[in-house]
Amino acid sequence: MQFPTVEGEHQYDALVRVASRTVVGLDFDGTLSPIVDDPTKAHIHPDASAVLVDLAAQVDAIAVITGRPARQALDLGGLEEVGDAIQAVGKELFVFGQYGNERWSSSQRRIVGARPPRGLATFERDLPRTLRTAGAADAYIEDKGLAVAVHTRRLPDPDGAFARLLPPLSELARRHGLVIEPGRAVIEVRSPGSHKGMVVERLAADRDAQGFLFAGDDLGDVEAFDAIGDLAKQGVATLKVCAASSEQSALIPLADVVVRGPEGVLDFLRQFAQDAQAGRS
Repeated sequence: MQFPTVEGEHQYDALVRVASRTVVGLDFDGTLSPIVDDPTKAHIHPDASAVLVDLAAQVDAIAVITGRPARQALDLGGLEEVGDAIQAVGKELFVFGQYGNERWSSSQRRIVGARPPRGLATFERDLPRTLRTAGAADAYIEDKGLAVAVHTRRLPDPDGAFARLLPPLSELARRHGLVIEPGRAVIEVRSPGSHKGMVVERLAADRDAQGFLFAGDDLGDVEAFDAIGDLAKQGVATLKVCAASSEQSALIPLADVVVRGPEGVLDFLRQFAQDAQAGRS
């Protein structure tokens, strides 16, 4: 665990004091699950289930907030079983998929989602031509139902393909009334109007949270970090945790705590749960 500033240590201590009224928000890929070449095989870290259940006993609620479809996150993370265990200790697990357009909870047990955005079908029709023009015809296309993700990780030059694709995909998305979400060797195209920061704001209000911790690793988590900053201005105890990697460093200067990948996140959450329990002893 690394605190870039003394202020980060103070924020951690303040959050421990209100742990029982704290919501813990977690990204999935790169935070709970290691980044892999095939996104359909990005299973949750093997230690994550036990850590989340132990943590749940010390906090108000846990929320997985991801760009993935909620069903994918539930299956890859075994989160329905985790939700059962968390429910058994009287707490709640939420899964917000597709940047908040889908919602599942351990108490309701069903996914509530939006309809595919207008313009997505025509975007997908025009996508192959754009990929060919950019010299990335073999990029892996992931259809998420409410969004489309273009992955460059499997290409010979992932970074170069990403750089070539970003401008034309941004323009194509704009023409179809959509927005892009750049990530680690992936460009996601989806409807405007929802992002992780909005989920953080709604969840904090719904739970009347006195504390909010969010851990993420990528550009798609910037809005969540911004929302955490706004909550801090309202007097909520907050902490922004960056799961740093060699591929992405955008969140490091914004973070209160920097750890190394999913293993670092889980080590941090173990320590937080232990400190919260000790504080109530």
